[in-house]
Amino acid sequence: MAKHIYSIGQQVSFDGSGGTYLKLAGVFTVTRLMPPLGTEFQYRIKGGAEAHERVVLEHELRVPDKGSSIGAADSRASSAAIKTARVFMGQS
Repeated sequence: MAKHIYSIGQQVSFDGSGGTYLKLAGVFTVTRLMPPLGTEFQYRIKGGAEAHERVVLEHELRVPDKGSSIGAADSRASSAAIKTARVFMGQS
């Protein structure tokens, strides 16, 4: 039987790509192992200063680089990314 790659409490890197809305990238902590969506496991992750948790698929996560100190709360979307999101949402 297949098992989750990451474990609760483990630090993981999330790049924020994919999906249809703006997501901040950074280093997050796995807070819950979730059942698969189809054939791929899901995880609940939380950033340091964020009030909410998010659900991500296993392929969206990586083991963070040892030199990586960026946290989700420290990540900032670029002005170009924000402008793109506003245009996508019809708020240009």
